[in-house]
Amino acid sequence: MPGLIALALAYVFSQFYRSFLSVITPQLSLDLGMDKGELSLAAGIWFVTFALMQFVVGPALDKYGPRRTAAWIFGLGAGSGTLLFTVATSPAAIITAMGLIGIGCSPVLMASLFIFARQFDAARLAILVSWLVAFGNLGNVVGTSPMASAVDAFGWRTVIAGLGALSVLTALAVGTLVRDPASEPTDGSGFAGYLALLKIPVLWMILPMILMCYAPVANLRGLWSGPFLTDLYAADSLTIGRVTLWMALAMIAGSFLYGPMDRWFGTRKWIVFAGNVIVLAALLIVSANPESSLTTVTLLFIAIGVCGTSYGVLIAHGRAFIPPPLLGRGVTLLNFCSIFGAGVMQFASGAFMESRHDPSSANSYQQLFLVYAVLLAVTLVIYLFARDAPPGKNRT
Repeated sequence: MPGLIALALAYVFSQFYRSFLSVITPQLSLDLGMDKGELSLAAGIWFVTFALMQFVVGPALDKYGPRRTAAWIFGLGAGSGTLLFTVATSPAAIITAMGLIGIGCSPVLMASLFIFARQFDAARLAILVSWLVAFGNLGNVVGTSPMASAVDAFGWRTVIAGLGALSVLTALAVGTLVRDPASEPTDGSGFAGYLALLKIPVLWMILPMILMCYAPVANLRGLWSGPFLTDLYAADSLTIGRVTLWMALAMIAGSFLYGPMDRWFGTRKWIVFAGNVIVLAALLIVSANPESSLTTVTLLFIAIGVCGTSYGVLIAHGRAFIPPPLLGRGVTLLNFCSIFGAGVMQFASGAFMESRHDPSSANSYQQLFLVYAVLLAVTLVIYLFARDAPPGKNRT
């Protein structure tokens, strides 16, 4: 249990680092001259390096176990990345730092999932993962009003330096306290195991949903909420922090709510589908009226936060079809899709906004939210053809 607590604390940092940039958008723009494209690149590179590292993390979990994998990668990546962020004098340094931090955060959730899948009943996987994500989303909360207040009081460099030091201490705790589960035979295929997973037809209808479902909530919370509120509502960091705080709290509530739902209703597929239909509706409403009142926008952000956190149920849905010898690579493949989809959308949305005649206009944001809505709608249609995996029924 102490080891899982250490991993959960590391996951709080992971959630913080993927979302805090939106709150310090004004400072980075003023101090380093970062524009929307560079901010989206910095936010997106975290997701891309995190995602690509899953192909290292998966085999490492199967071969070396979660303790060494998580402690070393988190300590080195988060430590070096926050150090570079603290001394950055250019947008390029910020972008590089975010890439290093993404590498560092890459094994934390997967190490926890690996332990859950080895030591706990598979029927409880959705609730364990969802509640871990809910706890981790405390990092989202810290990255809102508390982060804005700390930056206002001490400056962004001092705050990041302190958080970097705490990250390294947490990595040491992971290395000391985590106990690896009993090892099980693997198929010895190494990286080729990922190709074997991609040959499982039932996953083909699930993976697109995993690719897309996290992107709207992650991109809005971690990137676009800051510029959107700054450009259309003249919001300062404290106002942005208050609005994003409500969204972060909604994400925690959503993760807790999603957790037991598959056992309540005896389905995973239709819970994910219904939740993401609500996200789609909220995106369409924001797109139709991007200059509504700040209260209305906040309520829509809350709806997206609550209903856009179906990650735990989706992971349990996909995990039901993964053979035991490929468990480490299987869960990291699912996580890769989730994080990679969000990262690609960070890049694509930034390029899209930079291509607009006036990226700060209401019309540009209207089109941005519409793009997310259309892509989510297409994904939902594909997911309709996925096979369900009710909890308690072993599919492997």
